[in-house]
Amino acid sequence: MADLADRARTLLELHTADEILTLTNVWDVVSATVVAGTPGVRALATASHSIAATFGYEDGENIPLDLHLGMVERIVSAVDLPVSMDFEAGYGDAGETARRAIAVGVVGGNLEDQLAPLDDAVAAVEAVLRAGRDAGIDFVLNARTDAFVRAGEDADRAAVLTEAVTRGRAYLEVGAPVVFVPGVVAREEVAALVDALGPRRLSVISVPGVSLPARELEQLGVARVSTGPFTQRVALTALQDAVTGMVSGGTLPAGTRPLN
Repeated sequence: MADLADRARTLLELHTADEILTLTNVWDVVSATVVAGTPGVRALATASHSIAATFGYEDGENIPLDLHLGMVERIVSAVDLPVSMDFEAGYGDAGETARRAIAVGVVGGNLEDQLAPLDDAVAAVEAVLRAGRDAGIDFVLNARTDAFVRAGEDADRAAVLTEAVTRGRAYLEVGAPVVFVPGVVAREEVAALVDALGPRRLSVISVPGVSLPARELEQLGVARVSTGPFTQRVALTALQDAVTGMVSGGTLPAGTRPLN
């Protein structure tokens, strides 16, 4: 348990440091070991969407929790870095899901609010944090609000921002160290969230071709940037491109490295 507490403390310190924490989301042992072995990587995060896809399930808690946790446990066991797990919405019992994740070595996690009534969402955040305290660790909850990802194209952006701030502040007030707001990419909205939540309190996802570079997010005061399902899509894009080259009469890409 001492090692678990140390990993949790390390992960928390990475979120509060001046340097932004860049987390590349992984989905199996080989992706985890490749990422963990890359210079500059200090922690890992799993991607629920990608793990579900690996086993042939749609995203959204369709993969059985036992199967999901089994893969996460394999990832944790394969690396020496702190690992954060995507809990999705907590599988019906956020506290119990957190306890089970901690039992396999997880020291941080994402929890979606899915725009549930705020009291219910806050209670779920508190349940996860309580599970960490019961285990004797400072569990690093990346409390996610879906205000932006669930907003329609014609939504009032100011109202969406206000909703994200209200929910984010509520999660911070009960002890979440960082608030995850996927779907926010515009510089002015990122800056407004940092201003409202505080520096090193905001976590965002990097969307290919749309998001600000990690260095610019750091300058704005963002605590953490992760990659969600997009890293698996990067890998699958490279695979499809290689196959296309082969079936059209070519060869596999030069420079392919023996990473497994």
